[in-house]
Amino acid sequence: MTANAAPDLSTHPLARWNGQLGLADFTAFCDADFAPVLDAAIAAHAAEITAIADSRAEPSVTNVLQALELSGEALDRASAIFWCRAGAHTNDAIQAMERDMAPKMARHWSSISMNPKLFARIDDLYRRRAELGCDAETARVLEKTWKGFVRAGARLDDAGKARLAAINEELALLGARFGQNVLADERSWALYLDAGDLAGLPDFLRSAMAEAAESRGHPGRFAVTLSRSIYEPFLSFSERRDLREQVFRAFTMRGQNGGETDNTAVVRDILALRAEKARLLGYGSYAELKLDDTMAKTPKAVLGLLEPVWDKAREKAAADSAELQRLAAEAGSNEPIAGWDWRFWQERLRAEKFAFDEAELKPYLQLDRIIEACFDVATRLFGITFEEVAGIPAWHDDVRVFKVRNADGSERGLFLADYFARPSKRSGAWMSALRSGYGLGEGSSPVIYNIMNFARPAPGQPALLSLDEARTLFHEFGHALHGLLTDVTWPSISGTSVSRDFVELPSQLYEHWLTVPQILEKHALHSRTGQPMPKDLLDKMLAARTFGAGFATVEFAASALVDMAYHDRPDAPSDPLAFEAATLERLHMPQAIPMRHRTPHFLHVFSGDGYSAGYYSYLWSEVLDADAFSAFEETGDVFDPAMAEKLRRNIYAAGGSRDPEELYMAFRGKMPSPEAMMVKRGLT
Repeated sequence: MTANAAPDLSTHPLARWNGQLGLADFTAFCDADFAPVLDAAIAAHAAEITAIADSRAEPSVTNVLQALELSGEALDRASAIFWCRAGAHTNDAIQAMERDMAPKMARHWSSISMNPKLFARIDDLYRRRAELGCDAETARVLEKTWKGFVRAGARLDDAGKARLAAINEELALLGARFGQNVLADERSWALYLDAGDLAGLPDFLRSAMAEAAESRGHPGRFAVTLSRSIYEPFLSFSERRDLREQVFRAFTMRGQNGGETDNTAVVRDILALRAEKARLLGYGSYAELKLDDTMAKTPKAVLGLLEPVWDKAREKAAADSAELQRLAAEAGSNEPIAGWDWRFWQERLRAEKFAFDEAELKPYLQLDRIIEACFDVATRLFGITFEEVAGIPAWHDDVRVFKVRNADGSERGLFLADYFARPSKRSGAWMSALRSGYGLGEGSSPVIYNIMNFARPAPGQPALLSLDEARTLFHEFGHALHGLLTDVTWPSISGTSVSRDFVELPSQLYEHWLTVPQILEKHALHSRTGQPMPKDLLDKMLAARTFGAGFATVEFAASALVDMAYHDRPDAPSDPLAFEAATLERLHMPQAIPMRHRTPHFLHVFSGDGYSAGYYSYLWSEVLDADAFSAFEETGDVFDPAMAEKLRRNIYAAGGSRDPEELYMAFRGKMPSPEAMMVKRGLT
């Protein structure tokens, strides 16, 4: 290949995967390959789209819908690896490419959505849909495709299309910048401590902090980082109030520290562009635009769920605050409970009420055992099995690769997992796909991955999880199962391609099986003795499941309400941080509880468009998951085979093949009310 020649997409390892197990060969390309391959893949996809749009044949499902769905294979593969790297193992070169590629990709997708000839052919099919004889799944894909083009501006005039395309490019660039700024703040901050500063810290946390310090070039010291796996236990156990305050302020000020990484102006511009986009497309607010294709449908319906939960959560938090203040006073502290105190005194209140603390529980929650528990539940429910395959290169040496097989031994797909925090990885936990599973054309088996940010243990020591971290692992694995178990024909409705307020159902439902006694009895084994969790500790843990419900619900619901407040208005606030403060004041936010995600680091909402005007969806899905698990409990067997098959067929395997309400009704026979969720959270 000459210096300026475009890469051959038929042979390049980013676009034509020829590694082991059908994966890309991650040893066969370097960072410098991404830009030319992605540029070539965009050009190739654009040529395919032109051919579909310019065809003179009468529009048909085959030459329009199927051709559109199967186009851009090289772009799908190369971009899947690139965006995985951008989130899970980035560097300066990848970040520079991300800033260049995000608007370029937005421009490409806008050109497809606004192609008048292409939309005319789709519109022709849609108008004739009653006479096409489509099966139900194909009819739904046609409808979703047509509506998607309309919402993306296909009916705008030329000036409107040009402006919308420009908005999409600007939003893509701003979203990339937002995420990179948060990562920069997280990566650049650490508090290095000595042995004398560690009063109250349990051994598991000291070990994780020592490993974090050594990996950052400070052997012999202990580092507090802004990873939740260190931040939260430090606030729970450190007896040094001054250090807790320092760490708390660093965590809550991510993205708001001035200078190049400050996100204040980024958020302002994102909100203004989103409001303009909604007006351009004929919606009264950006929330109306985003909710148009969800279960909730309207902002009013979202607030109808959030506001009663908020009131209950505030009541619960107020009662808890009085208890925490009592404990602090008994310990000789007259200071009002502050944000850096809540977790500390809450841990002591847990010990008082239930006679155990997180440090006692954690040795029984070994990472490898909880992974086994995830797999065990999947086998019991759905018959699938997992086999780890060593020596498969991926984006980082930490990545583990598992073959996934059906009950009959046939191959279903691959599952990849990347569990430990590192400076090159953005915070949080998520699931995505290197390749989706579908049956159209030659078909495709799914390649699904999970990303976590657990604290890396010292060499030779097991990684120990908190109960919340174990739930997170189950949660993201529930998303992974949604991708792995998919059984649809069309790529665009595969796996997690469902409405935003339905996508959290499979993940949140899966969390319930973590605390099923027979799972804990088998997998919650002490890291040193190998003994199962004692029954009295198990009983206390289960009794304490809803402990801290006020704090947990307030921090979440505040974030969801602020997200909705930003987007449920015709214009955008000129000063987002002042608007955040005013909104929290209007809500009577407890001063000692921070939002789970403050605006300057609210990645769900501002680093891309995924959960904008949609953070409520976790709570919406929680209404469903509480009711769904009750369906198993009502049978007397939480692994009831008949119920598990209904769950597989109608929830995990169905993707977006039917309306979410129809899918849930097929599984449960009725729609739920919020009461079961309130009980589950301990708010009643």
